[in-house]
Amino acid sequence: MPDMHTPFTLGRIRLRNRFVIAPMTRARADYDGTPGALAAECYGQRARVGLTVTEGTQPSEDGQGYPATPGIYTDAHLEGWRKVNDAIHARGGYVFFQLMHAGRMSHPDNTPHHRQGVAPFAIAPGERIFSRGGMKDVPVPRALSTVEVRDTIDDYAHAAPRAIEAGADGVEIHGIAYLIH
Repeated sequence: MPDMHTPFTLGRIRLRNRFVIAPMTRARADYDGTPGALAAECYGQRARVGLTVTEGTQPSEDGQGYPATPGIYTDAHLEGWRKVNDAIHARGGYVFFQLMHAGRMSHPDNTPHHRQGVAPFAIAPGERIFSRGGMKDVPVPRALSTVEVRDTIDDYAHAAPRAIEAGADGVEIHGIAYLIH
C-alpha cells in the first residue's frame, strides 16, 4: 500500500501527495458571493495538500443556501476565485471546484435577490438554517417548472467553464442532499 505522502497522478495532474482537503463550507465569501482576501488566505494556508476541493459554489443566485458562501456566476466572483486559485497554485497545490445548488435548503435572507428556495416539489425540509438574521425555519420552496429545470442545467453549464477560467484544475457537480440529488 502506498504511503499517503507519495505523489499520485490524477488524470493529467501530478499531485505531490495523496491528501485531499474536503469540500467543507468555509463561509469566507462576501455576502454577494465574491470570494475575498480571507478566502484566498484560508485556502492558501492549506494548499500543501495534494488536492483542494472547494466548498459548494453556487452556479446562480437561486443556488445560494447559506450566507457568505461563494458563487461563480458573476465577473466579480470569477476574479475573487482567481485570487484564491492563484494562492493555491503558488504553494504547489491543485484545486477542483465543487458546483452546488442548495435547492430547498435555503432561506430568502441568504440570497442576493431574497427569493425563496427552489426544488422539484414545494415541500419544506422541516429543518432550520442559519441565516443573516439567526436560525430560522427553512420555508416551503417554490417548485421548479420544466423550463426552470433547463435553466438550472444551463447555470451549471455556464459555471463549469467559468471555474476553469478562474484557474480551477477540475470541476465536480455536487448532488448529495441538494437540488441535483
